[in-house]
Amino acid sequence: MKNRSLRKSFKHAFDGLIYVIKAERNMRIHIIIMFLIILLSFLLKIDITEWFICILLFGLVIAAECLNTAIEKMVDIFCPDKNELAKITKDSSAAFVLILAVTSAVMGIILFVPKLLEFI
Repeated sequence: MKNRSLRKSFKHAFDGLIYVIKAERNMRIHIIIMFLIILLSFLLKIDITEWFICILLFGLVIAAECLNTAIEKMVDIFCPDKNELAKITKDSSAAFVLILAVTSAVMGIILFVPKLLEFI
């Protein structure tokens, strides 16, 4: 019985991830960038610590985008009409993702630019 419940939990989580990928353009952009960075990482032969950093940042940005979507949908349920507090909630949630994505991009630049200059 517990295995079935665990399986259902994973199925719901994957359903949510698939929904966010299909519904949210920004999630698709994050995933495309993630795969490009993975390819670049193999090309530049980054070390294990750099892989850990990249994987952590990938997970944080993807998770933040999922959380942002969940918050936006919940706000839509409770505030279907225009509402200044709903707008602030949605904007703040989007800012959370933006901050993580920009931080990840800056860290990526710091990590990859020296390696790219060596490679060239």
